[in-house]
Amino acid sequence: MTRAPPSLWQALACAAWLLASPAIAHASDDHDHDRARQAVEAGEILPLARVLERVEQLHPGQVIDVELEREHDARWIYKLKVLQRGGALIRLKVDARDGTVLGSRTREKDKERH
Repeated sequence: MTRAPPSLWQALACAAWLLASPAIAHASDDHDHDRARQAVEAGEILPLARVLERVEQLHPGQVIDVELEREHDARWIYKLKVLQRGGALIRLKVDARDGTVLGSRTREKDKERH
């Protein structure tokens, strides 16, 4: 039997977590989680699993946090935190419509917050 790579299992686990937890869809009212699910079903945004596949290619590591937010211009954004080997933490802002990485910030392991 062939086993799926760990990154695929992580993506599936994160997708299940996102769909199961209304607290993940941070937005202004109680209906935003349902609207996010409807947006996926309508093809307006990509499912989290597809976004994670793309992110894994560019920024390999363990996804430790995912948020789906609706911006003021009505654009959906996935915000991800990826922990890389060596301890670097990358924060990514990804367009939920097409998976394009809009921005990133990296904090190296040895840099302390003050």
